[in-house]
Amino acid sequence: MGKIRLENVSKKYFGTGKAAVDNLNLEVGDKEFTALLGDPGAGKTTTLRIIAGLEKPTSGNVYLDDELVNDLTPQERDVAMVFQSFALYPHRTVYGNIAFPLKKRKLPKDEIDQRVKSVTDMLGISALLEKHPHMLSGGEKQRVALARAVVRRPRVYLFDEPLSNLDAKLRVNMRIEMRKIQRDMGQTILYATADEGEAMNMADRIAVMHEGKLLQYGTKRAIYDSPKDVLTASIVGSPTMNMLDCSLVEKNGKLLLDLGAFTLDAPDLIGPLRDKNVTDLQLGIRPADILMRDSKSDKESHRAEV
Repeated sequence: MGKIRLENVSKKYFGTGKAAVDNLNLEVGDKEFTALLGDPGAGKTTTLRIIAGLEKPTSGNVYLDDELVNDLTPQERDVAMVFQSFALYPHRTVYGNIAFPLKKRKLPKDEIDQRVKSVTDMLGISALLEKHPHMLSGGEKQRVALARAVVRRPRVYLFDEPLSNLDAKLRVNMRIEMRKIQRDMGQTILYATADEGEAMNMADRIAVMHEGKLLQYGTKRAIYDSPKDVLTASIVGSPTMNMLDCSLVEKNGKLLLDLGAFTLDAPDLIGPLRDKNVTDLQLGIRPADILMRDSKSDKESHRAEV
């Protein structure tokens, strides 16, 4: 099992007057790959550190598999965290880095060797076992850091922007590998990232955060198709959603969206607004939904300057 539940979790640092995490409610199901998506300062790292036990929440509760863990140490929570920096021990070999958490648990040497072999085979780094970190490329270091977390077999994995230090091509390859590893392991992963491409490509569900608050939580499709606010719409999607100022007007007995250059009759969009007494609006249009047409008689076409 590896379920995570945060209940009204807040974290305020003395003297800042601002909450790094603000009344966060979040539930990650067992064996789910969930992304925390947001810009730097959104509260993603603080959230992970609270779950791992590296930070204490100012208020609220943290549950792992329905067990309240607020007062448990990081060791007692059985959580593995992979940081943005690779954080490898420079004086240890690759084998020594990966085996270290198992030796701390005083597991038998045969079991340590078997676990290290299994995880290095899976990650394709078996040939690196005798090398030291300074001899490795960025991608190899990331695999070693990942192996050190995987070899523990914890109930939950926490990833804090682990691919941000890699070049673009290697990042894409590692996304694919990490998603495959998660499926093979069948483990719960909470993955913090500022890259919406990573979140959309890897996660089952996405939690969009901004300034410590949870803006929206749901499947990738739900957040992409139905963002709850302008901020979420601007964070999710590449290229970002076009936001057009418009107003609600009535002409010839019909309600229309007036965008200045043209009016738009969109009953599905306007319907819910009939009784809300609003006039100034914003229309969001995904670039993927814009089509080029040359038919002047097409009622859905509008003249525009590209």
